Amino acid sequence: MAATQAQPAVPAAVPAAASAGWMKLAKDIFAGTCGGISVTLVGHPFDTLKVRLQTQPIDKPIYSGVVDCAKKTIQWEGLGGLYKGVTSPLAGQMVFRASLFGAFGESKRWLATNPDGSSRALRPIDFYKAGAITGFVAAFTEGPIDFYKSQIQVQIIKSKQSPDYKPPYTSVSQCVKATLRESGVRGPFQGLSATILRNTPANAVYLGNFEMLKAAYCSKYNCKPTEIPGWVVLCSAGLGGVTYWLAIFPVDCIKSAMQTDSIIKSQRRYTDVVSTAKALWGEGGVKRFYRGFTPCLIRAAPANGVMLLTVEKVQGLLNAQQGK
Repeated sequence: MAATQAQPAVPAAVPAAASAGWMKLAKDIFAGTCGGISVTLVGHPFDTLKVRLQTQPIDKPIYSGVVDCAKKTIQWEGLGGLYKGVTSPLAGQMVFRASLFGAFGESKRWLATNPDGSSRALRPIDFYKAGAITGFVAAFTEGPIDFYKSQIQVQIIKSKQSPDYKPPYTSVSQCVKATLRESGVRGPFQGLSATILRNTPANAVYLGNFEMLKAAYCSKYNCKPTEIPGWVVLCSAGLGGVTYWLAIFPVDCIKSAMQTDSIIKSQRRYTDVVSTAKALWGEGGVKRFYRGFTPCLIRAAPANGVMLLTVEKVQGLLNAQQGK
């Protein structure tokens, strides 16, 4: 009997599923970055007003309200004053949005995968779970971005409080150098605990509501997500953004207080979430936690609507190009 000839080993091919997964992640990151740039350009002026109203001294306020804050910002610093600290979010968009939309996309894919590797349809609760996971992950990239932005935004408040005050830094790059010199790599994460506490539930509400509103439209009009009109995406994202801030604004006040505090640890008034909450309560009770709420709410719908509409449209274009 002739010996059976051994067949040459065939090199293992790269699994198509793995390749497709990386492609989806890359598209999520690119679309998210485009969305991040759009939300920064639209929403940053309102964010500047919010942070300044949140952090001005309670005993000698510099601004009487959102309109007064806008007027004085333009009067003292020109229109550019509304974009104070904007280089931090613009420079960090790719990293932040990569973590945000990359984590959201991967979380949804993970939740839609059964233990045996098969896929299932996402349940409504899964969108909220994915949003919570996303918020937690993104806090580690958004925290430093918000920290540097906020430090620059409040320099004008400190200078108006004291005529002799000389800003230790006037640009984001100078602030980066100062914090790294003072606290090393931990410096940019000042207020991280409050950022995590804010982002985890807020993104669960924000992204979960956004996905559920889209699903409701598709169910009613029997269409695919890719066929949803732009105005529906814009409104769904806008409503999601409003619910984001309604859910956690008091925590955002705590975060702003911690992030705009001194970068020198021994000089800080707000050292942790609990003591900061107590201190802010002592300054004005419940009302203290809602300073800056008006510009934040004005910003929420258009900024978040534009961001997620941009993300959806870019993803649609990328998918269309891939299908050609």
